[in-house]
Amino acid sequence: MAPLPWRAVPAEPGPVAAAARAAGSRACYWQRAGSFRRLCLFGIAASQSAIATHFMAQTLPYHGQPPLEFAILVLFAILFAWISGGFWTAIAGFALTMAGPDRYAISRTAKRDAAIDAGAKTAVVMPICNEDVARVFAGLRATYESVRRTDVADHFDFYVLSDSSNPDLRVAEMDAWETACRELHAEGRLFYRWRQHRIKRKSGNIADFCRRWGRNYRYFVILDADSVMSGDCLATLMRLMEANPSAGIIQSAPHATGRDSVYARVQQFAARVYGPLFTAGLHFWQLGESHYWGHNAIIRVAPFMEHCGLRRLRGRGLLSGEILSHDFVEAALMRRAGWAVWIAYDVPGSYEEMPPTLLDELQRDRRWCQGNLMNFRLALLNGLHPAHRAVFVSGVMAYASGLLWLLFLLLSTALVAVHALHGPTYFFGPYQLFPVWPEWHPQQALALVGATAVLLYLPKVLAVVAVALRDRAHHGGLAGLLLSMLGEMVLSALLAPVRMLFHSQFVVGTLAGWGVAWRSPPRDDAETPWREAARRHGAHTLAGLGWAAGVYWLQPALLWWLMPVVGALIVSIPVSVLSSRAAAGRWLRRLGLFVIPEECDPPREIRALTAALRNARPLPGFADAVTDPGLARLVCAGTHARSRAAPAVLAQRQGLLDAARARGVHGLTAAERLRLLRDPDALSLLHRNVHAAAPPSPWAAGAAPLPA
Repeated sequence: MAPLPWRAVPAEPGPVAAAARAAGSRACYWQRAGSFRRLCLFGIAASQSAIATHFMAQTLPYHGQPPLEFAILVLFAILFAWISGGFWTAIAGFALTMAGPDRYAISRTAKRDAAIDAGAKTAVVMPICNEDVARVFAGLRATYESVRRTDVADHFDFYVLSDSSNPDLRVAEMDAWETACRELHAEGRLFYRWRQHRIKRKSGNIADFCRRWGRNYRYFVILDADSVMSGDCLATLMRLMEANPSAGIIQSAPHATGRDSVYARVQQFAARVYGPLFTAGLHFWQLGESHYWGHNAIIRVAPFMEHCGLRRLRGRGLLSGEILSHDFVEAALMRRAGWAVWIAYDVPGSYEEMPPTLLDELQRDRRWCQGNLMNFRLALLNGLHPAHRAVFVSGVMAYASGLLWLLFLLLSTALVAVHALHGPTYFFGPYQLFPVWPEWHPQQALALVGATAVLLYLPKVLAVVAVALRDRAHHGGLAGLLLSMLGEMVLSALLAPVRMLFHSQFVVGTLAGWGVAWRSPPRDDAETPWREAARRHGAHTLAGLGWAAGVYWLQPALLWWLMPVVGALIVSIPVSVLSSRAAAGRWLRRLGLFVIPEECDPPREIRALTAALRNARPLPGFADAVTDPGLARLVCAGTHARSRAAPAVLAQRQGLLDAARARGVHGLTAAERLRLLRDPDALSLLHRNVHAAAPPSPWAAGAAPLPA
């Protein structure tokens, strides 16, 4: 098939952008289609929100004239427009999914067996930082073996790019890498690098790779620590890049799998059933101005290096400094330079994992909230495409909507308090001749609630209809599919008010300058203890009880309207704990609930991942790097030795050796152990000293110091 005809228009001239412009100089029909579709989306959402806001004004006692009611109307309009955009995105995705072949799908532009240029080398890079080493290399091995089974294996090299600051994990990473190279016969194809200085976090790690090895590759694929991709998926992405020389990024649509907790299983089901509709809908509106999610995507190296370097944001506070959510920014910069960014929403073979518990997801959201608020500063950056400005705004709304919803509920409660405590007001200005009589229209209020429910739940129903018509056997059958949908709706309704309060706290905290630690998320099914749930949700439970009591005192009838919110807050502790239980999740799976195709008929890559984790051996740590001769040689060989050490370096080395002799392994700090790992001469001397002692060496267990 011929590549999609487009014209790339770079914001600034350059050799890479000029090549792209020359390569795609025929027509730009997808750009016109994308602009027209987005204009329609804006018009439909704005019109729908205006009508809903008009009806909302009619339900208020004074039709929005007092300042309090006017503020409620403004918040309602913003929130309704937000959910309206999501609704029409899902509707577009449903139509695209059910209508048949998509003429604009990037996946249609290359044949499955198309030849690939011999010079089209691709690097598969996995940046990691203090991750579960067994999970990282199990996923990488599954991906590597899958690529090796394809006919394009010679086009791929693999890199593990470590920013780990834990000395035990760093030793375990090197041992796992060496074992993988030996068992997979991957010498010269699977590489490992550890950065001593973690500059700019993940984006800095990728930039370091590009500076060192980028010139050797035409493309590179970024994996997360929990990513797995099939060889066919990677080969397809490379062929799509070859067929579309003006494509800068092609993002796959990862499927969530691999978790057992109730919470994760529900999220996996939702992502697997509802996600394809929303992803296809995003493609429908965005086309070649799409999202990039930072992983499971293929990127053209040369324009990425030329245009996607990230500077620090000027200023002070949490909204300045290093750009955290770099993926949206890199996609915007790539498109600004004239390169298209696509979502290959219908290419299978891309997988990732979900957070195992609600609290783990909220920890991730705290980081993403700060990153998205920082990115909002870039919305007015010169030369950005309007679609990517909208992406920055939607990133902010993903978290600010919780705060807006909370303000809407609080102002609505305040309105009830005003009427209950002060009675009606008939005159609002000094020149008003006639009184304004308050009016209540409960029927219109019910109609608005119903309309909002349709916008929220109809996309889920349509997604289930699409799955039921095509693949219900892999989702527990029709009964299991319907019961799973109802269960997901109930759990999402219980969790929505909890997320509302947390996201409000995140937004306010970020704007107020409260810091957040960017730690790697958990990669296993860790369960939430009752004590931790009480600590994190206790204030919200008390807030729900106080809110319910206050509303009941003011207007008992209103409590039934507010019960979905305050009731969810009151039961947040047991919901958080019970939804984190892996045993309960496995029980639901046996009942055929929240089942996904990757469980009913696991792909070969997922089976390989599961088997590798089941058979994983205990990994070594820092003490083993000192006592085990083979591991000591490996660690020393993987670190750059100084040919000529300064006197200060020699003095520091001797101080480390003296500290190791005096305190043993458990007496050394993490920083001291990292310094030993960075200094192969010091580590080698320490290893020789340990073996010179009378065996068995007590130092390895930390029971006694080394002899002098």
